Amino acid sequence: MDYLARDSADLSTDLWNRIDNAVIGTLKQQLVTRKFLSICGPMGAGLTATFVDDVEKDEILEDGIGRIEGRRRVELPLLFSDFNILGRDLELAKNTGAAVDISPAIVAAKKSARREDDLLMLGNDTLGTEGLVNARGAGKIKKGDWSKGEVGYTDVAKAVTQLIDGNYLGRQALVVSTDMYLALQRLQTSVGMLEIDRIKKLIDDVYMYPGLPTGTAVLVCAEPEYIDIALGLDFSVGYVELVDFNHHFRIMETAALRIKDPGAIIVIS
Repeated sequence: MDYLARDSADLSTDLWNRIDNAVIGTLKQQLVTRKFLSICGPMGAGLTATFVDDVEKDEILEDGIGRIEGRRRVELPLLFSDFNILGRDLELAKNTGAAVDISPAIVAAKKSARREDDLLMLGNDTLGTEGLVNARGAGKIKKGDWSKGEVGYTDVAKAVTQLIDGNYLGRQALVVSTDMYLALQRLQTSVGMLEIDRIKKLIDDVYMYPGLPTGTAVLVCAEPEYIDIALGLDFSVGYVELVDFNHHFRIMETAALRIKDPGAIIVIS
């Protein structure tokens, strides 16, 4: 059985390729969290849950029974965005040779990217999951006024020091809200460079994510032994149905954030 139900649609291979290329290309541009966190998977569309191991997990053997302490189960929710291509547009393309407009697929791909990043960065109350911003046990630093002096650089340097002091060594990525990203675009005359460029000499990279609450930044030691992304089904385009002679598609994935050691996260707010 074709899980994506593509065989049920009378559509050309060329059209499917155009849709896939547009969707994947848009996702690569738009996704933020995948740019710095490692991915475990994809492990298959049928997987509905995975496990998160604490860094100090252990197997406890008692009375002929073995159990793993420090391992918990997390759901892999389905994230999806739908779009339509009109049957009349397909007919026009067939009769005139014009390319089918696949803008709806691109718009849906942007929504899909935002849904994944929202889940991974902010968590989800309905699912009862945490994101990088609100992970229990994450380090905290009180934010100063990043519009003044070298406050932004100083706050990030404190966060870097906190990670190193905790022995969280490896790739470091900073994600900032829109307002804080703009605040870093200031020339620091004392060193002759933009504040963001100075910060990039401390860590591996800086990313802006509009979904973060105003005045929020998150520094992460992005090694997979501390945090990663579990994928069941990676982003795929499936065929849903033909309704009123129009074709209905779905971009979908199953994913979860796995925080193995929240000490590798420092929230500046």
